[in-house]
Amino acid sequence: MLGRGRREDRREQRQEDREQFGRRGSATRYKMRQKLVAFGDDFWIENEEGQRAFKVDGKMLRVRDTLFFEDAQGRELCKIQERLLRVKDSMEIEGPNGERMAMVKKALITPLRDRWIVKIGDGPDLQVQGNILDHQYTIGEGRDKIAEVSKKWFRFADTYGVQIEQGQNDVVILAVTVAIDMMAHPRN
Repeated sequence: MLGRGRREDRREQRQEDREQFGRRGSATRYKMRQKLVAFGDDFWIENEEGQRAFKVDGKMLRVRDTLFFEDAQGRELCKIQERLLRVKDSMEIEGPNGERMAMVKKALITPLRDRWIVKIGDGPDLQVQGNILDHQYTIGEGRDKIAEVSKKWFRFADTYGVQIEQGQNDVVILAVTVAIDMMAHPRN
């Protein structure tokens, strides 16, 4: 009886995921380009209609490298900075007034799957699991998926998508995705 309840729970969860993240789901979708994220470079994040939604502006500073995350009109929404003098790899996402929005850290590396932890400033921690190098992973709160990153939605090899559950902070989730990309695919 206990096994049947778990099975029904998993089936119900998969159905909810399809409604949210499926082909015609209600999740907000963005298009990202891999290998274009580098300090000193700029790139645009487009919405599913192909319109420029956010700009990531890579600045080379003397002390540490910083990416500025801006809206389409150029207003700063947050910045992503490497954290220096830390044992573990981490990047901090700060709001325009310097408040911590999130801290992205590598949690565990295994041969096939990576795990990352995202410490949210005023909310629950997020877990990132999947194949980070191939841009096939999920971001979730416990067992609840709130975002999915995948290359399978695009034909172009250098493009991947991010789907974000409605009601989430798209800016934070996209900034987390950029930070993970920077940490997982370091450029010299």
